[in-house]
Amino acid sequence: MSRRYILSLDQGTTSSRAILFNHAGQVVQTAQQEFTQIYPQAAWVEHDPDEIWQSQMAVVHQVLSLANANSADIAAIGITNQRETTIVWDRRTGRPIHNAIVWQDRRTASACEQLKAAGHEPMLRAKTGLRLDAYFSASKIRWLLDHVDGAQHLAEQGHLAFGTVDSWLTWQLTHGAQHVTDVSNASRTLLFNIHTLAWDDELLALFDIPRAMLPRVCDTSGHVADVILPKHSGNIPLAALAGDQHAALFGQMAFREGMVKNTYGTGCFMMMNTGDAPVASHNQLLTTVAWKIGDKTQYALEGSIFIGGAVVQWLRDGLSIIDASAEVERLAQSVADTDGVYFVPAFAGLGAPHWDANARGSILGLTRGSTDAHIARAALESIAYQTMDVLNAMQSDAGLSISALRVDGGASANNTLLQFQADLLGIDVLRPHITETTALGAAYLAGLAVGFWPDTDALIAQWQSERVFTAQTSGLVMQEKIKAWQRAVRAVKTFAQT
Repeated sequence: MSRRYILSLDQGTTSSRAILFNHAGQVVQTAQQEFTQIYPQAAWVEHDPDEIWQSQMAVVHQVLSLANANSADIAAIGITNQRETTIVWDRRTGRPIHNAIVWQDRRTASACEQLKAAGHEPMLRAKTGLRLDAYFSASKIRWLLDHVDGAQHLAEQGHLAFGTVDSWLTWQLTHGAQHVTDVSNASRTLLFNIHTLAWDDELLALFDIPRAMLPRVCDTSGHVADVILPKHSGNIPLAALAGDQHAALFGQMAFREGMVKNTYGTGCFMMMNTGDAPVASHNQLLTTVAWKIGDKTQYALEGSIFIGGAVVQWLRDGLSIIDASAEVERLAQSVADTDGVYFVPAFAGLGAPHWDANARGSILGLTRGSTDAHIARAALESIAYQTMDVLNAMQSDAGLSISALRVDGGASANNTLLQFQADLLGIDVLRPHITETTALGAAYLAGLAVGFWPDTDALIAQWQSERVFTAQTSGLVMQEKIKAWQRAVRAVKTFAQT
């Protein structure tokens, strides 16, 4: 094949990236550009859709230049994106009617609470697998229709289009010819029935959202359109759309039921492949579509931890006990253990499986002998404890016992964290050789669609672990630590109730 590369567009919450992968699944070149985070008021987070598009194209041009490549070298494009972030634009002009409302935004929390109080959450959970929460797209669309002059009327007339970021980028790449999303992104909107794999009239009626606003739902891997990159000539197939965590699950080769990955980023996102049927959670996890390829749909359970690597950022920016995030490992290693200190980093409440929005961060067990090193070690361990809580909930929901955890994300570079994680879980923790698993997953999904790779067996053959962390500490010792962690979490919850 003369086309040498797959181009992955990794559009994240704080930056846009472009990565070229070769036939061996190796990174050839990468480019990244941050964009503006907009905070109109407390708990509101917005992005400029035009800046998202411009930053994404800037890194595309940069990565092609670095690789001395052009459109003729690209076999396909795959897009992976921050999920739930909501953009509404006018079909006639292509112009957004407002800034994008980001997944982190909480302005619609009270509206969601009103819907809960009215008894709608059981129906929503049954159809979507999600919680009735401001995290997801539906209430954000409703807010835009309520607060932008004339928006509801324009939507009812068929003039407005809604999309998550994958839809927005596809619209731009195709000059408005394609208004689409894939099943993984659609399943995060609170408007998509994960059993019928279609937009749901009852959900649309609940939020009073006109069906005409919605994109066509396509497979995660499959030909969407031929596109011409700005400043380039020659058609390139756009062949994959996938939400970021779904792409990471695919990039970790978690193709079999019961395989689990955890992304250690600012927060942590754990996903388990549950096979070809959705598994309802009884432990406050989310049920979601993992991906759809042809006539085969895979589902997943997901647990979100609000504060993962962000706790290290707080040690740096809040306590100033380290100058750079990378220093936390050295500081934590300077003591043998936390000396009884436990850190519950509920700065923004507790995520899965607790879902306690009122909880706040706490450090417990302090004595006169406690030092910054003990706090640093407790902070690192808190990431592992939270991961354990989610994994235990997943195993309970799925009725499966997990033998290994595949990890990625920035904090997965921390050996101390991953060794403690293995000790805590009593299973192997596998860090892959290529940690760009989100972008890699989008590349693999696109490459499969155009024959760049023949099948998933060829992808599995490329996956290699860079290091395997195996449990080294007595299970009895870890059980005592786990009991102390559980007491700390209960204390935080109790404090939030008083």
